[in-house]
Formats: sequence, structure tokens, C-alpha cells
Amino acid sequence: MKPIQVMFDEALLARLDASEEVRREGRSAVLRRVAAEFLQRKQQQMIAEQYREAYAAAPDGGEELAGWSEEGSWPGS
Repeated sequence: MKPIQVMFDEALLARLDASEEVRREGRSAVLRRVAAEFLQRKQQQMIAEQYREAYAAAPDGGEELAGWSEEGSWPGS
């Protein structure tokens, strides 16, 4: 792992340090997990946007597939 320096305003740092999770696991562990979750969300958003763009570019404007997302159940839903 590589150490980095991150600046927090005092109020935000106090709120972070007051968290039971931070006291139990430590700031670094919590911030690593939060960064990983942020990057995962960004990747999922990028993939979803690529799907929207691809289906919108379909000859029928994606009409053939309209409503497909409401069919079935999705993991984690």
C-alpha cells in the first residue's frame, strides 16, 4: 500500500472519527472501502450509460427492447 495525504475540514474529520466503524476498523480501512465503493458505482454508471447509448442508437431507437428492465428479477434488487 502507498501512503497518501488527504485534507479534511475539522468538522468532517470529527464526524468521521465519531463513527463506530472508524473506531473499530480505523480511518484508512474505512476510507479505502469508501473509495472502492465509489469506483464500483462509477463503473456501474458508465456501463449503464453505454447500454443506454447503444440501445438508443438501434435502428428502431430501442423500441423493440422497451420495458425489458421491468421483466424478471435482478440480483440485489
